[in-house]
Amino acid sequence: MDVFQELQERGFVAQCSNEAGLRVAFSKGKVSYYIGFDPTATSLHVGSLVPLMAMAHLQKAGHIPIAVLGGGTAMVGDPSGKTEVRPILAHTEILRNARGLLGQMKRYLVLDGKRGKVVDNGSWLLKISLVNFLREVGSRFRVNEMLRAEGYRERLLREEGLSFLEFSYQLLQGYDFLTLFGKEKCVLQMGGNDQWGNILAGVDLIRRVRGKEAFALTFPLIVTASGRKMGKTEKGAVWLDAKRTSPYGMYQYWINTDDRDVGRFLRLFTFLPLAEIQELEKLEGADLRRAKDALAYEATTLCHGKREAQKAREASRQAFGGKAASAELPTLLLKPMELGPSGISIITLLLRTELSKSKSEARRLLEQGGILVNDKKISDANGIFFEKDFADGALVLRKGKKQFRKVRVVV
Repeated sequence: MDVFQELQERGFVAQCSNEAGLRVAFSKGKVSYYIGFDPTATSLHVGSLVPLMAMAHLQKAGHIPIAVLGGGTAMVGDPSGKTEVRPILAHTEILRNARGLLGQMKRYLVLDGKRGKVVDNGSWLLKISLVNFLREVGSRFRVNEMLRAEGYRERLLREEGLSFLEFSYQLLQGYDFLTLFGKEKCVLQMGGNDQWGNILAGVDLIRRVRGKEAFALTFPLIVTASGRKMGKTEKGAVWLDAKRTSPYGMYQYWINTDDRDVGRFLRLFTFLPLAEIQELEKLEGADLRRAKDALAYEATTLCHGKREAQKAREASRQAFGGKAASAELPTLLLKPMELGPSGISIITLLLRTELSKSKSEARRLLEQGGILVNDKKISDANGIFFEKDFADGALVLRKGKKQFRKVRVVV
């Protein structure tokens, strides 16, 4: 199987500018390709795994990834798929964010300068003068063509409109591709399907300036079977940074995958052979838990390593086996003074452990019998816990069948 076919069968391909030409390029030798990551946060999230995994598959096939950190473009902000203006970030904040993203990328890609590279587009975008940029790049774009992009059209219809700063983003991204084409012989840019217009702008710019062909490939925007955006939960994003989402939290995210998504996610987020995935897809009923366990373990291993993945797996199994007081469960630490002589209410514990978003929701959960403390159902919304109630200094809260939190009293 050639690498393009594998990307297709795993579900990575939404659109390609010239599939036949790209297949030929892959067959002739090493292809340099890139994806841009604007460092707008200190961590990537699970939704970022689609581009990272696609890059990793191509690298395993012998091609050369270029991870572009958007030290320049992040100062502008990509309006694609956004209904509101992105906040303007300070350059120091962008650089700090970029360091965090780079460490996470290296878990999936070899970026040693030979087998793969990382570059900061600020190294060229922040140096070019405005007049030269407008002459060299701006003259190649047509505003009427740019306005056909769905993202621009939607923003123009909204009251706040589209700033010139955001409107220029497509020119900057196109210039990135032109620069990498010249410096790194990069002929392929990939990204989410909402980036199709921006990527094609770079393909057209290379054709107009260099008279050469480059390629665009986009991934489908992943939505779960329940309609939720990939990587989003009731509590927010699932981050690749262990300080923001623990390995156990990530494992639980995957183990709780909707039955309808298991096969698709095994293809996208693991390196398991397709033949093995096809066998896992045949499982039904209670046996499907094995496929979810494979997904959770493999995906968590890629992000956090085998040791943390195994600890998360064991903690999850203990929790479902009635021994939920494992040290790996998400834990709220309380000081004795927080209990005091009056104790602490069950409502407060549900809020502090984020098992509930509000007092009214907490009361409803209790009334419906959805909360257990140390495997005992709690229905009294006025329930109070004292230090003596914390067996071995801890107690375990459970919401429904799958959400566990430990509360520990520490001196």
